[in-house]
Amino acid sequence: MDDPEAEFPQVMTLTGERTAPGIWHENYWFARHDAAYRWITAQLPIERTSRILDAGCGEGYGAELLRLAGASSVTGLDYEDTTLRHVRRVYPQVNVVRGNLVQTPFADRAFATVTSLQTIEHLWEQPRFVAECARILAPGGTLVLSTPNRLTFPSGNWYHTRELTAAEFAELLAPHFVITQALGLHHGARLTAWEKQYGSCVDAQLSAEHDQWDDNLAGLVRSTTYADFEIRPGSLDESLDLILVATAG
Repeated sequence: MDDPEAEFPQVMTLTGERTAPGIWHENYWFARHDAAYRWITAQLPIERTSRILDAGCGEGYGAELLRLAGASSVTGLDYEDTTLRHVRRVYPQVNVVRGNLVQTPFADRAFATVTSLQTIEHLWEQPRFVAECARILAPGGTLVLSTPNRLTFPSGNWYHTRELTAAEFAELLAPHFVITQALGLHHGARLTAWEKQYGSCVDAQLSAEHDQWDDNLAGLVRSTTYADFEIRPGSLDESLDLILVATAG
């Protein structure tokens, strides 16, 4: 991806709370989020009859990927109206609902799948959100949550109310769900090789404004895609992001 801005002509304003496609200096973080959605569409069965909720849909790119994977209905839920107007405009086939993630407007057992990626760390009432996911999932339904790993994520993101370790994440789901897969997102071969030569690419991005990055770092960020990340079990404490797949207990 040489120029993400050419592929996403309707770009959201970056505030720091949500990542979005089409902003070149945000491309590493967008690709890291994108990788988790791509994993879901490749690894989990999405049937034509599936009703999916993307809770905390943000810009909407993930909900759109789920729709394109074959779900009969994808709903994006978020609280911020400007963001949802963007989703309606750019991804018109995604259903959009404004609401509170810990008290959603949906009926019991309304969805076959609930996804919520890089969202739970923003919430003050995390256990209540997990309970709400259990309420709106149909029997045998699938929950997929992801969150940054507190052990490896840079500190100081004031949009995050509570970041989690793998053990804390699993403990949060335990009252309502049976975890079927516990996975970690890691840098793939290209990013790992770059870091062996130059050091942490995350630290490099955070150490200076993007207009002060050298050509080497800027080139890496511009070219990063979801394929530069690996999602796998094991080594969860060393992973960048944590991903749990669960069914109602």
